Amino acid sequence: MVRLHIQRQDTVMRESFSGDQRLALTLRFLATGESLHSLSFAYRVGRCTASGIVKDTCTAIYNCMKGTYLKMPDTPEKWKNIDKDFNEKWNYPFCVGALDGKHVRIKNPKCAGPLYFNYKKFYSIVLLALVDANYRF
Repeated sequence: MVRLHIQRQDTVMRESFSGDQRLALTLRFLATGESLHSLSFAYRVGRCTASGIVKDTCTAIYNCMKGTYLKMPDTPEKWKNIDKDFNEKWNYPFCVGALDGKHVRIKNPKCAGPLYFNYKKFYSIVLLALVDANYRF
């Protein structure tokens, strides 16, 4: 599904990094938090190339899956149904979503200073999730 959007064309000078390799590099980065420097050695590409691959692949994943997995209500009636569900199931009126976050521990990025240091006294990024009354994203 995503492969066609991340695959690049081979040139006379070199073969392109395949769509499968691009996806593997990105998933490894997202799953492990491994540094781009380390990934660039593992996949034998430059650090800036690895960074571009992660960015392009994440954008392609979002664009391919947003219509299927990240649907937003598109009519006022659908919004009202979500509000009705929250009111009936949880006795919480005028609500159309429940938002929560989780600190995902990371290594301190170089030159980031205190940017990623949180109130819990470790480095993290925040993962947010929004669900409806039935726990659906």
